[in-house]
Amino acid sequence: MTNPFHDFNQQIIDEFRANHGRVGGPFEGGRLILLTTTGARTGTPHTTPVGYLPDGGDRILVIASAGGSPRHPDWYRNLLAHPRVTVESGVFTYEAEAVVLAGEKRDRAFARAVEADRGWAVYQEKTDRVLPVVALREIARPGPPDINASSPAEAVKLVHDVFRRELALIRRELATGSTTLGAQLRVNCLTFCQGLHNHHTGEDVAMFPFLAERHPEAAPALDRLRAEHEHIAALVEELRRTLSGTDLDSVRTEVERLTTELEAHLAYEEEQLLPLLAEA
Repeated sequence: MTNPFHDFNQQIIDEFRANHGRVGGPFEGGRLILLTTTGARTGTPHTTPVGYLPDGGDRILVIASAGGSPRHPDWYRNLLAHPRVTVESGVFTYEAEAVVLAGEKRDRAFARAVEADRGWAVYQEKTDRVLPVVALREIARPGPPDINASSPAEAVKLVHDVFRRELALIRRELATGSTTLGAQLRVNCLTFCQGLHNHHTGEDVAMFPFLAERHPEAAPALDRLRAEHEHIAALVEELRRTLSGTDLDSVRTEVERLTTELEAHLAYEEEQLLPLLAEA
């Protein structure tokens, strides 16, 4: 006899992997990862779709809600026994260390989650157990990140799409926000800014010199892209300063400015670099 819940999860997993993290149904438009844990009793790997919250440059948060069930989900019991897990974002795959937050750290993180999505509070109200909040911190390893792409050109396009999707989520959060700037929204914006900085730094120190050596004719385009990196960094810094205040309208304005400039930059970069990377 088949398990309907297992079948539903597997459908989401297959769709997620086939579409680099994009899925429909109840998870459409949300932040979703695939979390692979090691079975507490069996020692076999188990993969589960899980919603997450950004929480800085090197970690994300997941909540063991199980929809408000009286029992912790299996993936949570598994990571208690085996804290090393695998995270798939749709574009990146990496190993992470799972740490269960306790006390004030847990309560502050859960409050931010509720601020971002009232659904977490609804789940908590359904059960007597305190919903665990788990930090998944990426385990650093040498070399470039593991990108689920078949070529350098596809990798660049996929990473660009990650930024486009995250900016769309942040804009949506801003559009539906109250008159105050939520703590989780601040974290989301700053996490995005850090990821963008890391991406541009990697291009400046690795990709651009690689292409310049093989394609001297691309020098004008590479110079323009480097200048745009500096311009976007200035916009990011202005957004950081604005986030330190409470004026939601100002934050909306800065996010719109960054979105407009970044969309134009990504489009130009793809137009100029993808053909060169395809040759490489």
